Amino acid sequence: MITIEDFKIKHSNKVRFIGLDLGSKRIGVSICDERQSIATPFKTINKTNTNELIDQLKIIIKDNNIGGIIVGNPVNMDGSLGRSAQSVNDVASNISKSIDLPVILWDERLSTVGAFNLSSLLDVNVSKRVKTIDQNAAAFILQGAIDFLNN
Repeated sequence: MITIEDFKIKHSNKVRFIGLDLGSKRIGVSICDERQSIATPFKTINKTNTNELIDQLKIIIKDNNIGGIIVGNPVNMDGSLGRSAQSVNDVASNISKSIDLPVILWDERLSTVGAFNLSSLLDVNVSKRVKTIDQNAAAFILQGAIDFLNN
């Protein structure tokens, strides 16, 4: 894994990135366009195990010309790292070892809340909001990272 600052120096402007919101039961997936300007919710994967996740990610990466993986890092509001951050770090490390692409951890504080509130503002009904919250949170995470990379 590399830092977002190192990635900013090395990354290409003509590849798409995948954003991941790693939950305990579901994984939200988002993808950005090749110009790296807009993150779009892609899908939600039901979590079984890390190997199954990696296999599914490899398919998505191959089918969508992905050049980097942005993983939401659940930092506590005070900036400390809790149990969930350690779990995400472990999964991200396994992804990094199994997939030959840069993997970056991105602070995801309030991404799920932000995604839920945004869908509320867009007048999306509650059942659909809950159903798509993971992929919307992944898009929120990825959008924050690509905005940082583009500035």
